[in-house]
Amino acid sequence: MDHTNHVRLTKAELRAELLEGATIYGRDDEEISTVDHVHGTGDQAQVVFDVGGFLGIGSKRVALYASQLDFMRDEDGTVHAITQMTTDQLKQLPEHID
Repeated sequence: MDHTNHVRLTKAELRAELLEGATIYGRDDEEISTVDHVHGTGDQAQVVFDVGGFLGIGSKRVALYASQLDFMRDEDGTVHAITQMTTDQLKQLPEHID
């Protein structure tokens, strides 16, 4: 997917109602996860998602700050995010406990 024409979300748009359910892609456009839920707003919002596993089995819940993800809208208005971290790096993050 070519993200060059996608519009970056502003800090004010980094809130749960826009981010929850957004697909998270890795550097090479592989689909890593979807946003499960968000704590807070703006750059310091914690974005919670599962990584690893298959069909929800063996996955690990992790969190990144919204500033660690590049959230944007595609041509159809669908919100998604890109991380520069690999799946292996994400699996090394501490498990997020709600």
